[in-house]
Amino acid sequence: MLELFRAESESQAQVLTCGLLALERQPDDAAQLEACMRAAHSLKGAARIVGLDAGVAVAHAMEDCFVAAQRGALLLARTHIDLLLRGLDLLTRIGNTAEAEVASWNAHPEVESMLADLARAGAAPPAASAAPSLPVPPAVAPVTARNDNVAAPAPAVVAVEREGGERVLRVAAANINRMLGLASESLVESRWLQPFAQSLLRIKRNQQHCAQALDRLRESLPPDALGDEAAAALDEVQQRVLESRLLLQQRLLELDAFDARSANLAQRLYGEALASRMRPFADGTRAFPRMLRDVAQALGKSARLELAGLATQVDRDILEQLDAPIGHLLRNAVDHGIETPPQRLAAGKPEQGTVTLTARHSAGRLLIQVSDDGAGIDLAQLRELIVARALTSAELVQRMSDAEVLDFLFLPGFTTKPEVTEISGRGVGLDAVQDMLKQVRGSVRVTTQPGVGTQFMLQLPLTLSVVRTLIAEIGGEPYAFPLAYILRTLKLAHAKIESIEGREQFELDGCRIGLVRAQQVLGGETAGAAEQRAVIVVGDQDERYGVVVDRLLGERELVVQPLDPRLGKIKDIAAGALLDDGAPVLIVDIEDLVRSVGKLVCDGRLAGVRETAAANVAVARKRVLVVDDSLTVREVERKLLQQGGYEVEVAVDGADGWNALRGGRFDLVVSDIDMPRMDGIALVAAIRKDAALKSLPVMIVSYKDREEDRRRGLDAGADYYLTKGSFHDETLLQAVRDLIGEAAP
Repeated sequence: MLELFRAESESQAQVLTCGLLALERQPDDAAQLEACMRAAHSLKGAARIVGLDAGVAVAHAMEDCFVAAQRGALLLARTHIDLLLRGLDLLTRIGNTAEAEVASWNAHPEVESMLADLARAGAAPPAASAAPSLPVPPAVAPVTARNDNVAAPAPAVVAVEREGGERVLRVAAANINRMLGLASESLVESRWLQPFAQSLLRIKRNQQHCAQALDRLRESLPPDALGDEAAAALDEVQQRVLESRLLLQQRLLELDAFDARSANLAQRLYGEALASRMRPFADGTRAFPRMLRDVAQALGKSARLELAGLATQVDRDILEQLDAPIGHLLRNAVDHGIETPPQRLAAGKPEQGTVTLTARHSAGRLLIQVSDDGAGIDLAQLRELIVARALTSAELVQRMSDAEVLDFLFLPGFTTKPEVTEISGRGVGLDAVQDMLKQVRGSVRVTTQPGVGTQFMLQLPLTLSVVRTLIAEIGGEPYAFPLAYILRTLKLAHAKIESIEGREQFELDGCRIGLVRAQQVLGGETAGAAEQRAVIVVGDQDERYGVVVDRLLGERELVVQPLDPRLGKIKDIAAGALLDDGAPVLIVDIEDLVRSVGKLVCDGRLAGVRETAAANVAVARKRVLVVDDSLTVREVERKLLQQGGYEVEVAVDGADGWNALRGGRFDLVVSDIDMPRMDGIALVAAIRKDAALKSLPVMIVSYKDREEDRRRGLDAGADYYLTKGSFHDETLLQAVRDLIGEAAP
């Protein structure tokens, strides 16, 4: 019963909140007075049914105030609205009480005080008072929520009635996600009939060829070549071929009709399942008008919230995550943007400021706009603040565009407020907005005009269940790259690839972009050389890379299928999906991919694109693994061996080298001794104990040149010991040739 009361109180609380805010602007609005009176009356009746006596008393006192206002005995002022909103908050708290503690509200001091205040308010308008401190926001419980102390669990599915008589079922999100996944699979399965129909069509063509061959056979024979029995048999064969062709033709027509119906039904099912995840934007905005009013009142300002695009459909997961970011933006709009009433009047503006929250769809994206008609952001002051906090130099900040300067607002801990208040000053709000947008593959853009106002434009995907992707083939397997993270795709000729300090790059729009083979990060066989390579540019302004793939297969909308949680976080992979033909595809985690490429660059293990292409068409070369924790030594040895014609891979320590050995084929290992995690002696010992690697030649190259050091390395199983202080270019190469021969077999 308490759960039912909470469901009804959520609906009635929204009616009361909207009505009270409207009555604050127009106290004699008869329609709003009637709606509020009925909502309070309904809450009173519901509280009586479930035995919430304290709730009955508070709701009855609120109802009396509305009745007095309807009769003209009371004109609702701002202080009346404050008191009635407090009463609404108290009703919500009473309704969220555990069953065992319901009786504690009877004769509760807070209830007695509220009843006395409401009684006085209903008798005569109270005296004007100073703006109260920021009240606690209303704790409106969702239908399926319950107090931690309530023993009985909330029902999995709750039916409620909305205004207008529409029946609404609230279902767990996990159930909807599973339904969407099944609908996606049914859509894929429905497309399997088409290949089957094509195979039957080939059979029909073969039958036609058979009939034509029989006709040619009959025509080629002399009239008297066939006896009566043979002619009858040939006639029967031709007749049966004709009948089978007609039967197959009829069945093909039926199959085509069934295929069309099945595909249409699957598409409709998928569309309805996807639509069930969508909710109107209005469902996520109910608390904002009250919250904005309370913030403005606490700051001694006057502001109202205008909402637009309330019917815009939003993915339920995105809508839930939008609550906190939009709340931060609205509070900032009042605190940082809207001026005090005297300041607005002096500037020729209305005394009451306006904050606008709008939602709309555009170009396959959800756009959320939060704007105000306040003072705007002082960009000159913002530049001075950036320099004062040593975030960049004064010279550089002056060269930055306004958009680049405004991006500093989203840095953690950055704030334009000199002091910390209950509402702002810690630099957390906009940082939280940025974090949320990164989680849902969104972005934000800020524009401002001094004296006119500021606008925040959030761009988000329409749904998290479906992602628009670019399918690329990598090592013979398809991978999906979310379009939201792709900066550019292009065909790159080998002649345009430059090598700078050992790293391959190309120029794009005046910027240098580093290149990386997708196979080196995601695995798979390396594709053969080509005149041009397909490149996907990913990353952000600070870190961008061109990922070289085998070929681009086109754009697809994919239903996101979470991977089995037992797999844990798979490196560089975000989720899975099914292609139109039912083939599985992995969705790339672009941010993780960029981090992986950055690590390869820092470790000096990034393989070249041109080198790889040349290796594919040239004679196979012998492979050497260089293991050393010194970047300088690794690079010197790598270049010497590559100049000698060997293919070289590097590892940053013994553990990294051991992982490389277990994942690849090598003809020789060149290792240092002193390294973190696993030293060279331990690496040699591990190689000699492994059945598959025990015959692999190992050379130790170390600064230690004492005889006992040499003996220790050879006793561990090394085939050659060379000191770094004594070897020259030819010395190292000759030692490698002695162990494994020339580079090319």
